[in-house]
Amino acid sequence: MIQDIQIKNILRYSRTKYSNMGPKIISGSRIFDNRGSVRFNNNLSFDNIKRFYTVHNYNKNFIRAWHGHFKEEKFIGCIKGTFQVSAVKIDKKTKPNKKSKVYSFVLNQSNNDFLYIPKGFANGSMSLEDNSELLIFSTSTLKESLNDDFRFKNDYWNPWIVYQR
Repeated sequence: MIQDIQIKNILRYSRTKYSNMGPKIISGSRIFDNRGSVRFNNNLSFDNIKRFYTVHNYNKNFIRAWHGHFKEEKFIGCIKGTFQVSAVKIDKKTKPNKKSKVYSFVLNQSNNDFLYIPKGFANGSMSLEDNSELLIFSTSTLKESLNDDFRFKNDYWNPWIVYQR
């Protein structure tokens, strides 16, 4: 057994610390020893979480976008495969600014990072592998979410283009 594994104490993630900022990665980790591994994220605080759900894309390059809320916050993690998850601040419920900055992140099952999506943002995702799956925690009930639901076409903002290098 490996005896010298130490996990640094990390301050618990505080929603109030980020509530006036843009989307942020909340870093997770993984440790290994001769028994196997443990994946974890000790930086999450689910004080206001009211529900969770999963999103499973069968095919790579499948886009689900854009879905915005002015009151709801989300924590998005990848539990299978790989995703590009993008978010953009929405200034209006109809016809938001197409020139708003789009934040893009890659989430993968190998780490335990979660992406915090603040209220006032729209988010979308594109699977980068077949059979990829997201785990999403929400600060709103389903009823609250449906009353705070704003949808935009998947190419309203278009960070989904993959540039060959």
